[in-house]
Amino acid sequence: MASKKRVAVVGTGTVGSQAAWRLAARGAEVVGYDRFAPGHDRSAAGGETRVFRSLQTHDSRYVPLVRHADVLWEQLQAETGRELRRLTGALVMGPADDPQMRTVVDGIAEHGLDHEVIDAEAMTKRFPQFRVDDGELVILDRRAGFIRPELAVQTAARRAEELGALIRRYTPVREVAPVAGGGVEIRTDTGTERFDAAVVTPGPWVGDLLPGLPWQVNVYRAISAWFLPHEDPAADAERPAFIRCGDTPFYGIPSPDGLAVKLGLSQAHHQPVDDPNRLNRTVAPEELETFTAVVRRHLPGLNPDPVRVSVFMEGYTESNLPLVGPLPGCDDIVLLAGFSGQGFKLAPAMGDIAADLVLEGRTSQPIDFVTTHARTVA
Repeated sequence: MASKKRVAVVGTGTVGSQAAWRLAARGAEVVGYDRFAPGHDRSAAGGETRVFRSLQTHDSRYVPLVRHADVLWEQLQAETGRELRRLTGALVMGPADDPQMRTVVDGIAEHGLDHEVIDAEAMTKRFPQFRVDDGELVILDRRAGFIRPELAVQTAARRAEELGALIRRYTPVREVAPVAGGGVEIRTDTGTERFDAAVVTPGPWVGDLLPGLPWQVNVYRAISAWFLPHEDPAADAERPAFIRCGDTPFYGIPSPDGLAVKLGLSQAHHQPVDDPNRLNRTVAPEELETFTAVVRRHLPGLNPDPVRVSVFMEGYTESNLPLVGPLPGCDDIVLLAGFSGQGFKLAPAMGDIAADLVLEGRTSQPIDFVTTHARTVA
């Protein structure tokens, strides 16, 4: 009988926790490392909610990966009995001639996505909380809603542990080094461990951990802000997540208790982060001006003064496409990084792809379009 493949997972956050689950489920001996602990709020996996959506505004090539993630989200919920997602639907709206709206329409035609086009009269009746201008298109993504990020990360990590994984919490990895002849060494402040392979999912710390990468991952400081409605919404009111395209793209997600709406702005409004270990978590009043403007312009039912703000980090590549695949010249180290604000909905699919690449050396998932050296098979 062949021995189990011993795999390190460096970073057990958004993608790493899912990679640990998928690897452990497929029989690998998994050891995870995290500079904090699964579910922490010091990176991107925080803020109570993240959007899950089938309609894609940036690149419709993500659709098959989202469908794979959709199946795995359901599987993880079934295995753990935890509600990690709630499918409330999501509205995608904006000028009909906006490039992102055209991407949505093209993706619907190409992939046959479940949707509903909502006209102005129906919007007024069903979704009076939104202001829609003449010439704008509104599409309801029926297979959409929100994910609970902290719970999802902790649940995936715990499921991995139930399946035999070991997670070393509060253990920063200082170096991931290939070994001559095959294998990988993981070096921490407490020593060095040898593995057959490593999945590296370091989030915004990718530049610290792998300074010699041939690709640049730029880290940005993203703000989330929560707003309360002027009046309590009707008990039977539809409260979907939403994406607004146009001159100032932003997204919104009703809080799970229905009392507030979380808003986030596009990457153009994020500030660069020089050192992810010294993130400025203080939000200055002037940083809220764009939030206030979009609330007054598009969401008249909300009070424009936020009741809560939080700061997170996101990693963006120059192409805005993620890095998924083995490091150049080292198939035993598989990197997943730089998801450019698009990663959470895809997380279980990416974890499964990491397991494919480590255990099989290839994947059947369609990832040729991302900036990767990974091998795919039909």
